[in-house]
Amino acid sequence: MDSMGSGLLSKQRRRSVNLNLPVQVDEVSRTSSAMRWGRRAVRAALDAVWPPRCVLCGDAGQADNLCPGCRADLPKVEHGCRRCGNPLPRDVARCGGCSGAEPAFDATLAALHYRTPVDRLVHRFKFRRDLAAGLALAGTLAETVADRLADGTLVRPQLVVPVPLHWRRSGRRGFNQAELLARDAMRRIDGPPVHDLLARVRSTATQSALRSGRRRANVRAAFRCRTLPPGLVHVVLVDDVMTTGATLNECARTLKRAGVARVDAWVVARA
Repeated sequence: MDSMGSGLLSKQRRRSVNLNLPVQVDEVSRTSSAMRWGRRAVRAALDAVWPPRCVLCGDAGQADNLCPGCRADLPKVEHGCRRCGNPLPRDVARCGGCSGAEPAFDATLAALHYRTPVDRLVHRFKFRRDLAAGLALAGTLAETVADRLADGTLVRPQLVVPVPLHWRRSGRRGFNQAELLARDAMRRIDGPPVHDLLARVRSTATQSALRSGRRRANVRAAFRCRTLPPGLVHVVLVDDVMTTGATLNECARTLKRAGVARVDAWVVARA
């Protein structure tokens, strides 16, 4: 791994908030903001000792473990369906697929196309525990979210919720990639607090091993929502890759049944 200053490495040391207690959303946000300041100082000191290298070409990298050239070459999603994130030649409110079967989530942001070299970075992160590759992906998501918040095309949520893994799969992998991506991306942009509001209560087959038609049934009733903090109405789900959207759709359905009014999705890559 090329960078020792990654916020990914300090995940276990981050303090979590018990969502079963009556914690106001603004109080959670202030706590998270104070923690970010301390992490910035530690990260700056570590980066001075272990300068980051680009995870794609090996040249000197920046804080996100990418060099400017490789970052510029990433296949960014420029236009698409605002509802499901499907890449299109132009922006549309909803594509034909959404018109025929409206998803439970209200809007989607996808930073990158799921093709070379993004697919290789995702594979290294998830299956080879390459946390430096994960940091590069989180940095790209953070940059895209910050740009869209600044130009008004994104609405800032109150909470960011990673798509959960079942405890057995999380134990085998050693981490939940969606949680690490969400925490590092939000840390970079002083984004909303990240919390494990959803739990995966049923172990399911890997979605990538299933045909499109079976994916929705595979994740049905696989998630449970913990007690909502008072005043919570807008949540964003974060995941690494969106293919059919079945997992994100079931997560959004679960949150809305629990009382969340609006659920958006932010993903690193759209297949």
